[in-house]
Amino acid sequence: MYVIAGATGNTGRVVASTLLEEGKSVTVLVRDAEKAEAWRKKGAGVAVAALNDAKALGAVLAKAEGAYLLVPPNYAAQDLLATNSHVADALAEAVKASGVGKVVFLSSIGAQHEGGTGPIRGLHHAETVISAAAKNVTFVRAAYFLQNWGPNFAGARADGVLHSLLTAERKIPMVSVVDIGKCAARYLAEPANGRRVVELAGPEDYSPRDIAAALGAALGKAVKLETHPVEAAVPTLAGMGIPESTARLFAEMLGGINSGHVDYEGAGAKFERGSVTAAEAIREMLGQQA
Repeated sequence: MYVIAGATGNTGRVVASTLLEEGKSVTVLVRDAEKAEAWRKKGAGVAVAALNDAKALGAVLAKAEGAYLLVPPNYAAQDLLATNSHVADALAEAVKASGVGKVVFLSSIGAQHEGGTGPIRGLHHAETVISAAAKNVTFVRAAYFLQNWGPNFAGARADGVLHSLLTAERKIPMVSVVDIGKCAARYLAEPANGRRVVELAGPEDYSPRDIAAALGAALGKAVKLETHPVEAAVPTLAGMGIPESTARLFAEMLGGINSGHVDYEGAGAKFERGSVTAAEAIREMLGQQA
């Protein structure tokens, strides 16, 4: 049996669906059992436990062959790094206590660095503590999510402008949540193999200019790219109700992406590319927003 966290979100949904389609036994991990009714209808089991509750989580993992784990975003937290570290510590405690045979953990490129990466710093801590706790663990260090562009699509529909804090012409690795979920499901189903790092990107790298062009093609209208300095993240996100400390972390991360600091580790890591293109991911997001 495989335990899947985040099944009501993006990557976890794909992991659980992929394993169920392959005939595997799946238990989705939720905080609210009512939200998992659709998974019951698909044949999945349901376990109720918060990811920061090491005792409850450990009891669920003790029955599992493997688990897909992550630190869910909590952008309303007043101290994001402390909050995420607390969750990571609980995950590590549960993994160690349960003795679960295999763990696949959602991380990020750049997680090899201790600093200069904004919220990715929390994933560096998570990798450290989970590495010490797990018998076998695969860290899927995903590139920049293509789905991160989705919240900007409404404005582009309305006025034909796509806003970005990333360097306009600089191509960077990006990946769809579909590719992340399928990659994680594959490594869960493979034999255990100690500690490994998989750096995952989409089929090709894209610049913000490329994303604007693909969005324009999908909308059937010209879309202009308008870039802003990373410092603009602070007032923009704060204006959306996100704590200023968290907004500053995102500015740090975006600066790290633009400078190349947030990038692959390379040595010692396995590199893979998925199959979902930016154009395909954009069409899916637009369809969901219609």
